[in-house]
Amino acid sequence: MRDRLIFIGDVHGMSDQLKDLLDRLAPSTEDELIFVGDLVDKGPDPIGTVRIVSQLIHHSDTETTLLRGNHEDKHLRYRLRLQDSPKVARKMGESSPELVQFMSDATDEDWDTLLKARHFWRNHDRNLLAVHGGIPGDMWSFPHDWEEVERLERHDQRSVEKIYRTRFVDHYSGAFIASGHQTTDDPFWAERYDGRFGDVIFGHEPFFDGPREFPHATGIDTAAVYGGQLTALIIHPDDRREYVSVDCPAYRKPGA
Repeated sequence: MRDRLIFIGDVHGMSDQLKDLLDRLAPSTEDELIFVGDLVDKGPDPIGTVRIVSQLIHHSDTETTLLRGNHEDKHLRYRLRLQDSPKVARKMGESSPELVQFMSDATDEDWDTLLKARHFWRNHDRNLLAVHGGIPGDMWSFPHDWEEVERLERHDQRSVEKIYRTRFVDHYSGAFIASGHQTTDDPFWAERYDGRFGDVIFGHEPFFDGPREFPHATGIDTAAVYGGQLTALIIHPDDRREYVSVDCPAYRKPGA
């Protein structure tokens, strides 16, 4: 068993604060680091943030996993569209200039880091699951491990990929609701999640007052890019939980 499982919330280009947090955490070769996704976009230094994580993945002895967030997924889709549908890629770049800038800056190793981002992280022995977004309430089966997703048909992969983006779910069915389409009756997914796939650690939804604990889930996106904090959740071998956070200057207005 690892000494510590360390989950780090959405960084969004706040590379200086990530360095500070890692200095405080001082991960060892006996620890395991899990980034819950959205390293990129919104903040001042997305490429530098990717390179910090890339260094950990490729050049350190600390086992490190990056989960694919919706922003990593967006960059990977843009890269693919440049190859197979340049007109679509051009429209994507016009509406999201950060895609073009990242493409200009990124090296092969940067892309390798994003391409190796996993759909989720799971530890069956400790009944833990980490995803970027959340679990739709109508999801009744879940892959045993991330490699299983690669073997699914594309339709079934798309179903799993909703975990990158899930925030609100349908009040009646529990189904995924696309951003902006929820009503006041539709709950946040973690309010309804019953623990069917284990205790979930997630990002995606910024909580400005610190980590948010639900009965079977814990949100650790603490609004770093909006002037909140960058937070790590540490789970010790005895299952004791600890939060370590660093303060962040506001770089982006909420909702922007």
